[in-house]
Amino acid sequence: MKTAEDFQNGQILLIDKPLNWTSFQAVNKLKWALISKLNLPKKFKIGHAGTLDPLATGLLLVCTGKFTKRITELQGQAKEYTGTFYIGATTPSYDLETEIDQTFPTDHIDETLIRETVKQFLGEIDQKPPIYSAIKKDGVRLYEHARAGETIEIATRKTTIHEFEITRIALPEVDFRVVCSKGTYIRSLAYDFGKAMSSGSHLTVLRRTKIGDYDVNEAMDVTLFEESLTPRL
Repeated sequence: MKTAEDFQNGQILLIDKPLNWTSFQAVNKLKWALISKLNLPKKFKIGHAGTLDPLATGLLLVCTGKFTKRITELQGQAKEYTGTFYIGATTPSYDLETEIDQTFPTDHIDETLIRETVKQFLGEIDQKPPIYSAIKKDGVRLYEHARAGETIEIATRKTTIHEFEITRIALPEVDFRVVCSKGTYIRSLAYDFGKAMSSGSHLTVLRRTKIGDYDVNEAMDVTLFEESLTPRL
């Protein structure tokens, strides 16, 4: 069993983040579990290597103690996601955080078009982050601009899609698996994918399954991790 000293010297925890939790909430839960059960100091260092949206589940890498110095290195690794696009409608947030704002025709969409469209997104692409994101512009988070009803220009960014596979087609739903570089927004990929088919699309399910060689199948639920800690007497 890991000791307080082990966590201070540095650990990488593989956590399976639950739906509707922020990444901050997950890290905070782990921090206070370690502090209360192992008597670690309140200034104990802990942080995650890559945010997951509240509506996404899956692998969150959490670094403790001296391993917090490795966060930047881990953030730079390729990530794998699985999920579902809903074809024929868009939302302002590109996912289920906001309501559908537009619907589009889908009669022309078939399996051939879907699989051909995938090829447009392989390799280096220009991608515009969602307006509902935590990126800052003029010192203010984009989602704050969005919630204030402000219209702002968002610059595109270079990102790389290493692999993009369609795993199920049951229109209006399309399931996918994507391997991508740091900074890729799967919500934006959903939006752009629908647009490329002369329709619309938004993300309804997202799960991060890998970061580099780390796999969600080896990850632990936050609550189970807390229960696994043996209190220091």
